[in-house]
Amino acid sequence: FFGKNVQSMLKLGRAQGVCMAAALFREVPIREYAPKKIKMSITGNGNASKEQVSSMLQKLLNFEFDLKGMPLDASDGLAAAVCHFFQRDRPDNSPGTGKSKGKGGWASFIANNPGRVK
Repeated sequence: FFGKNVQSMLKLGRAQGVCMAAALFREVPIREYAPKKIKMSITGNGNASKEQVSSMLQKLLNFEFDLKGMPLDASDGLAAAVCHFFQRDRPDNSPGTGKSKGKGGWASFIANNPGRVK
C-alpha cells in the first residue's frame, strides 16, 4: 500500500487517528488486528489472498448474495469484524494487549505521556 500511493496512506493514517481519538474520548475500546491475524482467523492461512478471504467469508457466513461483486476493501472490513467476533472470548483480547505494541496500548500511552497528547 505504501509503495503504491503515499498520499492515500497519509490520508488513511489521519482518518484512523481521528477515529481512534474519538473512540478513546468516548471510552470505546479499540482493537486492532494485523492483516495476517485476520487472514489466519478467516482462512487458516496468514498469507491468504484477498480473494481467498472473500471466498471463505462467503462460505462462513452463508450469504445468499455473491461477495465476488463486493469491493475487496469492503470484504476486508467484514473480515476484520468476523476476526474480532472469533477473538471475543479469548482471555488475552482486552484492549491494549497487543504483543508488539508494548504494554497498555494507546490508552496507556496517553496516560503515561500527557505532554505529548494535545
